[in-house]
Amino acid sequence: AAKRAQEAREEKRYGVQLAAPKVEWAGVHKHIHDAIAHIEPHDSKETFEEMGCEVIMDHATITGKHTVEVGGRTLRAPRIVIATGSEPFVPPIDGLDGVPYLTNENLFDLAEQPAHLVIIGGGVIGMEMAQSFRRLGSDVTVIEPGHPMGRDDRDSVELVVKTMKAEGVRFVNGKGEKVAQGPNGGIIVTTDGGEDILGSHLLIAVGRKARVTGYGLEELGIELGRNGIKVDDRRRTSLKHIYAIGDCREGPRLTHVSGYEGSNAVLEIALGLPAKADFRALPWCTFTEPEVAQIGMTETEAREEYGDRLTVVKEGFDHNERAIAERLTEGHLKVMLKGKKVVGASICAVNAGELLLRFSQMIAGKAGTFDMGGAIISYPTRS
Repeated sequence: AAKRAQEAREEKRYGVQLAAPKVEWAGVHKHIHDAIAHIEPHDSKETFEEMGCEVIMDHATITGKHTVEVGGRTLRAPRIVIATGSEPFVPPIDGLDGVPYLTNENLFDLAEQPAHLVIIGGGVIGMEMAQSFRRLGSDVTVIEPGHPMGRDDRDSVELVVKTMKAEGVRFVNGKGEKVAQGPNGGIIVTTDGGEDILGSHLLIAVGRKARVTGYGLEELGIELGRNGIKVDDRRRTSLKHIYAIGDCREGPRLTHVSGYEGSNAVLEIALGLPAKADFRALPWCTFTEPEVAQIGMTETEAREEYGDRLTVVKEGFDHNERAIAERLTEGHLKVMLKGKKVVGASICAVNAGELLLRFSQMIAGKAGTFDMGGAIISYPTRS
């Protein structure tokens, strides 16, 4: 919805005149919930029951090495998989419990458009939502003490921040130290630098914490880490017949990682094939505009690992014919090479995430740079 509004905001392009956007919040809200309703059946109780699974909708507790109590029943199994996920981390900010605030779990239920959305946290969710709400017409302030999107390629993030600033997003370097109710139902956030920021709504987006309490894990002696269950590379806990997959364990918190680990658990438990998690070709994408896509090592990580043995190849989209025709030439593709081996790729551009697959194959050893160089690729495309 925000992308649509922004396209209309660039009133004249390619010699075609558009009317300025008129955002109807009820329509945006309906669009969001229509999409959610369409996707929901993929993970529904009925879908899994049609596959032959028994689904019990209730709170479960592991009561013994091979027993789980749920809904007044005791289930027994030789193997158990924990997949309890994560929830938004809410930091201990003075006064926060006395004001209404949003997280990614209730943000999409907003019935009215925020006049001024203040966001604490410049990670993936914070940045995606900052740009979206700004493009839909809200004032937006992002409070972040470090670099926004800290785990991503610095050149890519710099371009995203520059774009968002040009669109009117305000960035404040610092921490949200205190929160209080303001005039007319507003919220005042005081930073550690002493600045008071008055907003109509507050979004907390400082990361996620694993859901690990209340399931009997501590009583069973399953080892916990700083933010999640400790697991080995086969996703086994300190009790080797109990697995932990997805956000509840220590490690990357991405939907596709959970799916990958679930597949591995099935291979190991059902087919007896030990399946180690291999994150050398782990991809992720932040859906700002331009998108920031990453697979394998960033340039910073690769330089720390390989030093002078690393070669970095960087190409801009400013001479790509498809990008020129669309007048969307900002951005770059950066490939990290140790010898002829690709160890990482960073892409910042329109639809950057769609360009990761080929690099995934190369990093995972399914193809090489010579194969890519010899491929015939449709013209004109960004690929």
